[in-house]
Amino acid sequence: MNFFKNFGMLMMMGARAHAQWELDISNTIRKDPKRRIILCLLLIPIIIGGIAIAGDVGELLPQALGGKKAYSPAFYTPGIFVASILIGIGAGLITGCIGAGGGFIIAPALMSAGIKGILAVGTDLFHIFAKAIMGSVIHKKLGNISVPLALFFLIGAILGGTGGGMINRWLYDINPVLSDTFITTIYVLMLGILGIYSLTDYLRARSSMKNKDFHGGGFDESAMGSLPSRIQSIQIPPMVTFDQGLVPGGRQVSSIFLILCGGLVGFCAAIMGVGGGFLTFPIFVYVLGVSSMTTVGTDIFQIIFTAGYNAITQYAVYGFIFYTMAIGMLLGSLFGIQIGAMVTKVVSGITIRGFYAMAVLAGFVNRAFALPGKLAEMDIIPMSKTTASVLNTIGIWAFFLVIGFFSVWVITTFFKNLKQLRGEEGIC
Repeated sequence: MNFFKNFGMLMMMGARAHAQWELDISNTIRKDPKRRIILCLLLIPIIIGGIAIAGDVGELLPQALGGKKAYSPAFYTPGIFVASILIGIGAGLITGCIGAGGGFIIAPALMSAGIKGILAVGTDLFHIFAKAIMGSVIHKKLGNISVPLALFFLIGAILGGTGGGMINRWLYDINPVLSDTFITTIYVLMLGILGIYSLTDYLRARSSMKNKDFHGGGFDESAMGSLPSRIQSIQIPPMVTFDQGLVPGGRQVSSIFLILCGGLVGFCAAIMGVGGGFLTFPIFVYVLGVSSMTTVGTDIFQIIFTAGYNAITQYAVYGFIFYTMAIGMLLGSLFGIQIGAMVTKVVSGITIRGFYAMAVLAGFVNRAFALPGKLAEMDIIPMSKTTASVLNTIGIWAFFLVIGFFSVWVITTFFKNLKQLRGEEGIC
């Protein structure tokens, strides 16, 4: 039980750290005219695709635009583009308002919309990579990066990402349903643990009548015991020194542990279609004992390379990128995260905790209700197609109703308090 509690707390801390990165990225893009121009340039292929379809010459550019004859179904349709923007807005609202990564809902949302799991993973990674290279704030954090720490970690991340991508593609080659089942199972486990922890955290805070800001919630490092000290005491060369500016002589950790942790992050990122930031922060701080300042800089650094490497080498070159949806999600998330962040100024922290638990559990229910049908399709469990379809439909409706209700609530709250948000700063 303690394992699941600690794992849930680690994931929560990682989700919050990743959300802060997303908010920094969004603010950087919004405030920089050059980056906004780059964003517009990313829309050119989609605009050309729309013109081609409007002119009934869409078949002339199938390979250049990812047309219907291309390996991956990245062809342009207005419906697909609008749907991807809405998914991005929902994820952005969750990230900005709740202060925890909304990326957990993107792959379930895409799969619920009928996108194959491997394509959803590749598309989400490409969306994260595009966001990272456009709005990178790494120049502000460079002073906090330990280069040896980052390099050994990235060695593991590349190895892990390669392994995760190979497994996803191997399963897809055997049977696309097997690939979907595998990815769905991973999300069921991860979202189940995080959702249960989030719900108990909300109920505990509510019962004790605490109403402190969700963003400021801390994590009891003592809950992890003396794990960082034990790991740093294992002297397996080469040793990596870091945090020299905070501790006399700095701290040391074996490069073996950095490579192993990087491998875990890269593997999970490639399997789930996430940047890896939700794992890097808790692993560095609460497992390896790296300071928060150094962790933040290194986390930003690794997201760019991990997401980029996995997106390009493991998915894009094999055709598993839905470009239209990736750019739509990027646009939507940049818009949603700004509104969500402002709404936190007029909404109580306890309410935000409750919504986060609802959002994560909605993703869990969505994938959990889809899993039996996929297992039945592979003849692993007996179930009629009708029953599987009903369960899948329930999961889809439950998911989109919760996310839709949350999105409408946040946007409505924003407009109701627009004057207050314009006139004052730091409203709690």
